[in-house]
Amino acid sequence: MRKVTNFCDYFVICSGNSSTQVDAITDFIETKLNQENIRPLSDGQKNGSWNLLDYGDVIIHIFFKETRAYYNLERLWIDAPRISLSKN
Repeated sequence: MRKVTNFCDYFVICSGNSSTQVDAITDFIETKLNQENIRPLSDGQKNGSWNLLDYGDVIIHIFFKETRAYYNLERLWIDAPRISLSKN
């Protein structure tokens, strides 16, 4: 993101299959980062269909899959280089 905007270096975009799963992913990320003494800049936005965690240089978007398809952030930020992470 740093090549196309000045407010963060990275967007992390992921999705869940239900609002419960979206909230669980959000809670997991917050817990793990908190254990590393990494705190968000704000409480973020959490509504179960699109949760946002703002860690300054890294902004994490956790979407319900239909909400992710609707907003399509990947298309909005098409000029940003992509780093694909796969679960191994």
